[in-house]
Amino acid sequence: MKKIFIVMIAILIILLLIDLVAYKAMMHLLHQSAPFTRNLSKWMYWGISLFFLALIVSVFLSSAGQRDPKTTSRIFLLAGILLALYIPKLFFAVFHLTEDIGKLAALGIHKLSALVTGTETSPDPSAEKISRFKFLTQAGLVLAAIPFLSIIWGMVWGRFRFRISHQKLAFPHLPEAFHGLKIVQISDIHIGSFYGHEKKIKEAFELIRALEADIIVFTGDMVNDLAEELNGWEEILASLQAPMGKYSILGNHDYGDYFRWDSEQDKRNNLQELIRRQEAMGFRMLLNEAVKIEKNGSTLALIGVENWGKPPFAQYGDFRKAHENVKDAPFKILLSHDPTHWDAEILGKTNVDLTLSGHTHGMQFGIETRNIKWSPVQWKYPHWAGLYSENKQYLYVNRGFGYIGYPGRVGMPPEITIIELLKG
Repeated sequence: MKKIFIVMIAILIILLLIDLVAYKAMMHLLHQSAPFTRNLSKWMYWGISLFFLALIVSVFLSSAGQRDPKTTSRIFLLAGILLALYIPKLFFAVFHLTEDIGKLAALGIHKLSALVTGTETSPDPSAEKISRFKFLTQAGLVLAAIPFLSIIWGMVWGRFRFRISHQKLAFPHLPEAFHGLKIVQISDIHIGSFYGHEKKIKEAFELIRALEADIIVFTGDMVNDLAEELNGWEEILASLQAPMGKYSILGNHDYGDYFRWDSEQDKRNNLQELIRRQEAMGFRMLLNEAVKIEKNGSTLALIGVENWGKPPFAQYGDFRKAHENVKDAPFKILLSHDPTHWDAEILGKTNVDLTLSGHTHGMQFGIETRNIKWSPVQWKYPHWAGLYSENKQYLYVNRGFGYIGYPGRVGMPPEITIIELLKG
């Protein structure tokens, strides 16, 4: 608790410093405005800023030790509002500081020139003349509107604009019986984040049902922390059906590793309850195990491992154990939550044909066009969204169905993936 308190104080100090610089920049732009305008701006600026800083403290104190979906939803909403307020302020502050640095550099050059030449020139006495550097602060104000509007858009609309990604993958050794097999992949639901948005989830699940998948797979992070986040969602999640079954694995959040438990036994009980509930909703849990899917005398192996990620993420996954009883399968699909597992243990080391992952969310922020695919998350994950292939092995990284932390998505819409397997 002490560590969390220190982190909160550090965050408040950083936000206050941003506020101070952004306030200085605002007053700089308003220096020729009427006193009433300047005073009104000052009171509004600090009134809003101090209100939300106080709200941070209030929510932190009132929610200490609580992680129910309602509390989590409130925390995420506050996080989104703070991002909408302070990222634009940071833009504004940086541009203003750049202006100040430019002015200091110009003044230094002026003084140095006077010292070298032995002459002293008076500064321009015109108070009306706009500094050549003032455009930087003005540009910062204009550019700050872009992240502000984007963050708000992502919270209001972006997180619910579910996108269906269609992928057709051809394999020469795919058994003929599975030609045209349709697999729907969903990942990272983080169901506790959707508190109060049942209608939106029902609409998204209608999109899934309309795809008429043969198999539905879920690649981890059903919850943020707690099995009880599923309260009230069981019927909705159970409504997803596929004739050849629906299968699920665990993600890093499903283990409750980010929650402060009273005991290790409570943590284990929570995980077992999460598994029990998913099975009750019709999911076949693959916990370092595999199943053989048969059709017209042919076999396809579906392998599922527990979470395996690079530190600090836990490595509960055991591919060797999961793969043991399907070594002779002619075609293999692996469900593994974290795409780093593909690089570390699958690619070039196994004969797994297709790996399906999630985990990254595409950072819930990025740019994807026909020619551009970018997100800050790529600095950590070389394979972070979409389809990758190397030496006839494929990895597909789903961008995630839900969200965590920031309650929105900008340029990285929530994804439902449908993969059609073809022989050829």
